[in-house]
Amino acid sequence: MRTGSEPATARSALRTRFWLSVWGEVWTVFGTVAFVLVGRPGWAAACAALWLVVTVDLAVVLRHIRQGPHWQPGRDIPPYRPLDGRR
Repeated sequence: MRTGSEPATARSALRTRFWLSVWGEVWTVFGTVAFVLVGRPGWAAACAALWLVVTVDLAVVLRHIRQGPHWQPGRDIPPYRPLDGRR
């Protein structure tokens, strides 16, 4: 059931985002190096730009993880305000 406060109470799977960002870092670094070695500067630039985006996302995810429960509440905190019984 929607409560109307989803943007304020939405939660992200930060650990999953962290590992996906690490995976993205590995592949974008590999792609950038590989395309530089084979002499494809356009593709290397595209991989480097994507590398920058992945690095910024990783930094944001790490910042949110370090901020603690404000950004990552525990399982005992509901993701929305419970209904008070009135309709």
